[in-house]
Amino acid sequence: MDDDLEARIRSGKALSESMGDFHVVGWDQQARTLTAGFTVRREYCHTNGTIAQGGFVTAWLDAAMAQAVRHDTDQQSGMVSLEIKVSFLERVGPGEGRVHGRVVRRGKRVVFMEGDLYNAQGRLAAQATSTGMLVPTEVKG
Repeated sequence: MDDDLEARIRSGKALSESMGDFHVVGWDQQARTLTAGFTVRREYCHTNGTIAQGGFVTAWLDAAMAQAVRHDTDQQSGMVSLEIKVSFLERVGPGEGRVHGRVVRRGKRVVFMEGDLYNAQGRLAAQATSTGMLVPTEVKG
């Protein structure tokens, strides 16, 4: 495997790039809410490049909720999804998107989360609830 690609995979940069340059914009510790941005590229869309495929919408919501967990645990834990439910409310087309991930409740092993995704027009386009299992963050040596 290409060493540069391996490094990009290990750092998370490759995944972020493949998700439309998904990036954290802010963290509100009191509300336990993370805000992230991303670009909906036409190649993520069906219907002649006008509507984002639902798996991408789900991935953006899932990533925001996972990053909220990382921030809520001071980077000590990540999470693996046990279940996720997504409601699609509006179309998401090409352009800049925004997503919020919230930690609703966190126990010793299980975490409950919510997410809201906004389309390029700023309208609430999808909502998610999720249950995850906490996992220790990998220590890089």
